[in-house]
Amino acid sequence: MRTLHAQRVSWPARLAVVLAALVSLTALVGVVPAEASVHNSCTISRCSDARSAASIWAGKGYPTTRTWHSWPDGRYNFAGGRFYNREGQLPGGATYHEYDVYSRAKGASRDAYRIVVNRSTGAVWFSPNHYTDFYRL
Repeated sequence: MRTLHAQRVSWPARLAVVLAALVSLTALVGVVPAEASVHNSCTISRCSDARSAASIWAGKGYPTTRTWHSWPDGRYNFAGGRFYNREGQLPGGATYHEYDVYSRAKGASRDAYRIVVNRSTGAVWFSPNHYTDFYRL
C-alpha cells in the first residue's frame, strides 16, 4: 500500500514540475538567441537577391496583407504581413512588414529568406535565416 500511496502523492508533484517547465519555456519566447546579430550593411551572399526582391516589392507598394503576388519571372512570391519584432532586434517603435525574397510556385512552402521593411522610414532589412540575423540593405 505504501508504494501505491507514494505514486498517488507523487503525481501532483510530477504535474507541478511539468507545468513549471512549460511556464519556463513559454517565458523564453522572445529571448534573442546569443548568436543573433543585426548589421548596418549587407555584404554577405544573397544580398543582391534581397535588394532585387526589395525593389520589386517596392514597385508593388509593399503590400501589407498576407497573400501571394505574381512575380516578374512568372511565378509567385509571398507577402507575409506584419512582422512584430518580438525579439526586439530591429529599432523599436516601428511598424514592420515581411516579404519573401525568392519566388516559387503559388502555394509552395516558404524558405528562410525574408526582407523586413520599416513602414515609417522605408528602411529594409534582409534576414537570410528567418529572423536570426538582420542585414540593412
